[in-house]
Amino acid sequence: MARADIDDVVAGIPMFSDCNKKELKAITRLLSSLRVSAGEVLTQQGDNGREFMIIESGRAIVRRNDRKVGTLQPGDFFGELAMLAGVARTATVVAETEMVIDVLNPREFSSLLQQNPTIARKIYLQAIRRLYEDNQRGLQ
Repeated sequence: MARADIDDVVAGIPMFSDCNKKELKAITRLLSSLRVSAGEVLTQQGDNGREFMIIESGRAIVRRNDRKVGTLQPGDFFGELAMLAGVARTATVVAETEMVIDVLNPREFSSLLQQNPTIARKIYLQAIRRLYEDNQRGLQ
């Protein structure tokens, strides 16, 4: 995926949607691209997690309590709660096909947030909104 494309993908992620172009560039510069083999476990439910991942290509299966609950494809993301709050992984994600993922390193991201309070505020507000919406869906 071209750098301009990943900028657009990141802009479409709710957690980053309020960021301006300069802020998005600061975030996307921190991404590392990795190739993943089919069958590789990307996250394990219950494990400590710290990375945030965006799928560039390929597909992954999401499982909770050993039940398939979804499929992720290019443009989808996961791991934001683990990265922001340092909580345990809420699902297991396994590469269904060969994949290319972009990984956001928590140390660099934390540094970015400390140096840019405006970005931090926008990201945390969006993360809280997503948690609220997920909670509301669970109550219905």
